[in-house]
Amino acid sequence: MNEFELITRLIPSLPTNASVVAGAGDDCAILDVGIPDRWLLFKTDAVVEGVHFTREVDPEKIGHKALARCLSDIAAMGGTPTHAVVTLGLPKPFDLAFVEALYRGLNRLATRYQVAVVGGETTLNPERVFISVSVLGTVPQAQGILRSGATAGDAIFVTGKLGGSLAGKHLDFEPRLVEARWLVEHFSIHAMIDISDGLAGDLGHILKASQVGAELLASAIPISQSARLLAKSESPQKPPLLAALTDGEDFELLFTVSSRDAVALLDSWKKRFPELPLSCIGKIIPGSGVFIKDKQGMRPLTAHGYIHFT
Repeated sequence: MNEFELITRLIPSLPTNASVVAGAGDDCAILDVGIPDRWLLFKTDAVVEGVHFTREVDPEKIGHKALARCLSDIAAMGGTPTHAVVTLGLPKPFDLAFVEALYRGLNRLATRYQVAVVGGETTLNPERVFISVSVLGTVPQAQGILRSGATAGDAIFVTGKLGGSLAGKHLDFEPRLVEARWLVEHFSIHAMIDISDGLAGDLGHILKASQVGAELLASAIPISQSARLLAKSESPQKPPLLAALTDGEDFELLFTVSSRDAVALLDSWKKRFPELPLSCIGKIIPGSGVFIKDKQGMRPLTAHGYIHFT
């Protein structure tokens, strides 16, 4: 049983109440807690030594990553983060300098986005370090974006370049909060997700939630230089396109808009974010499944992203 099968099994048993607009199954929970015209966003995430980082990594980058993962999910909902709490598990004895550096990285990112770190928990964990961060945020009700809004004919867009994040990006990526807020303020975004488990896998989450399929154009998928370099040095070699489709932890935005808005979006994006690429990589189609067009023609895409417990 993999992580998504486990989640699917557990969700029906989870209690709920009248405040829940959207619960488990999206990038964040959406709650209606009586804030006029706004929803509350609630997200938790964890990074674990040996899974998401090694002890040799700069601890400031570990702290940065621990918070940035949650902020990326807030961005995917179109929201603004406001508060965070941090749970830290440490083996005994712990390294004080390591902990202080970890918090420097986390606090620096929190300060940049005006996120108040308001508490948390520390605990003994005998074998390895883990950090769990929970974040609150808000979003105007008219601008909250789910995974489930994609419709046939939509254009599919992705920010940045994909693949090869293990070369370093997964530790120091910038959550696309500014870009996401700009998107929802200027365009009608139908569905959005951040790419944490790979383009193929996270597109699959949008398609499943929206009950649609997709066609991708291989030549349009933006491949990072890291993916190209790793393809030459790794053994066995992983083709750059496959890395762009399946590597986890790129933390770019993947979203859909009406095809009528595609040209205007690209033009406006280039003016507002000239240093960050935006690529139209395909379209939403009726039905189900993902198909990719390359030099050999159109074929089903069988690759998937990162999945825990597999």
